[in-house]
Amino acid sequence: MQTTQVVPLGDRPAWKALGAHFQQIRDKHLREFFEEDPTRGERLVVETGGILLDYSKNRINDETLKLLVQLAAESGLREKIEAMFRGDKINITENRAVLHVALRAPKSESIVLDGEDVVLAVHTVLEKMSGFAERVRSGEWKGYTGKKIRNVVNIGIGGSDLGPVMAYEALKHYSQRDLNFRFVSNVDGSDFAEAVQDLNADETLFLVASKTFTTQETMTNAHSAREWALAGLGGDEKAIAKHFVAISTNAKEVGKFGIDIENMFGFWDWVGGRYSMDSAIGLSTMVAIGPENFRAMLAGFHEMDVHFRTTPFEKNLPVLLGLLTVWYTDFFDAQTVAILPYEQYLKRFPAYLQQLTMESNGKRVTLDGTHVTTETGPIYWGEPGTNGQHSFYQLIHQGTRLIPCDFIGFYKTLNPLGRHHDMLMANVFAQAEALAFGKTAEQVKAEGTAGWLVPHRVFEGNRPSNTILADCISPEVLGKLVAMYEHAVFTQGAIWNIDSFDQWGVELGKVLATRILGELESAAESGGSHDSSTNSLIRKYRKNK
Repeated sequence: MQTTQVVPLGDRPAWKALGAHFQQIRDKHLREFFEEDPTRGERLVVETGGILLDYSKNRINDETLKLLVQLAAESGLREKIEAMFRGDKINITENRAVLHVALRAPKSESIVLDGEDVVLAVHTVLEKMSGFAERVRSGEWKGYTGKKIRNVVNIGIGGSDLGPVMAYEALKHYSQRDLNFRFVSNVDGSDFAEAVQDLNADETLFLVASKTFTTQETMTNAHSAREWALAGLGGDEKAIAKHFVAISTNAKEVGKFGIDIENMFGFWDWVGGRYSMDSAIGLSTMVAIGPENFRAMLAGFHEMDVHFRTTPFEKNLPVLLGLLTVWYTDFFDAQTVAILPYEQYLKRFPAYLQQLTMESNGKRVTLDGTHVTTETGPIYWGEPGTNGQHSFYQLIHQGTRLIPCDFIGFYKTLNPLGRHHDMLMANVFAQAEALAFGKTAEQVKAEGTAGWLVPHRVFEGNRPSNTILADCISPEVLGKLVAMYEHAVFTQGAIWNIDSFDQWGVELGKVLATRILGELESAAESGGSHDSSTNSLIRKYRKNK
């Protein structure tokens, strides 16, 4: 598919102006920015739908913002947003629409793709999911022996795992506690073995998530689950239909597995795996928190979608986050972004964002197939506070690398316990302050520190961060947070003019692994069709396994 030619990034006027502007402010300290503008901390703040973004501790001024917004306009961001929302096939290498926004659109809306109202199709699946979830939650759904389901095991990989497990952990407070949830993704047999170690087959329901029902890792785990279930249920093949459901579009393979196709929940090729947690892939989430809470999460997603689509760029949360990432990645040569949620329920959020961001924007060619001229796709990583403070914050504060940070905190806790939450939030504000302003040699000396020790106790500061605050973690707030980062990723991709919605980089390893698997399992000695290192490793494995 051919693409519309766009002005190369380096030739856009705003990009050139940003390069000159960067030279003027690159060495300016955040202390100076705040001294020159005492209102900066109140002014560089955006709030929508209960999500507050304080971006005042970034190495920017009003001119930076103006030029970044101009860059977004010159990059066609507004037109690209509209193209996505109306269902244009913006995933050009796969000739697909990108319509995760349709997964959370109200029933009253309509998005027509190839003659089908996809919003209507989405709500049909949602209704089916709701009925199923209620039957499991109420105990109406019985296993083969007539026992109530007490354990739900989600089998998937990539977006079919990272989204559901992140959402379950994030919304655990809202989950039905007489149901036990496990998640299996790794093809390493230990993952499955430990997940079912203490479970009874007659009380366990498996949700197998694979669009094609052929994904190697997922189906390997699914067949192991099938064998485990049959062993615990007397070997009757009819038991499978009571203990397995499918999230798939391949009715033939689902039926062959033994699953009743009435218990198959579909989704569409315009939903990328890393954007699918609010589709049928989120069935385990709906079973855990209930249909009402799941719909509240969808409402949160949709509210951020509307904000992203309609709000001017200078007040647009996802756009600002995306533009700031471009600023640090391409001008300051920052190679990573730290995601630091000060909320234990969000412990899997950084891992979820790793796939969302790095699988989307880890690209080296533009939409027209030419090599990019700037860095793309920074590395996202992180841990929940305050754990990270006793782990890697040393490097962020005093190391040689510039690491922009997103601090995520909440005004309220779901588990009030003495001073805990005040202490937690004190650390959010303190870390952002310390990173920004640091501690000078003069301040260290004034504390009576010995001269030889002074350099070790100086904090350079000038380390940028965003602070994101919301009321408390809830289904609605989680939806807003995820959508905010989804659209920040879109913004980055629009600036870099890359396809944020394909992932060809995962293909080569898969193809080679399938080929090598045959060589590892073959009775005959491998002919040595690889490089000398791989051939040698295969021989050693075959000899010692």
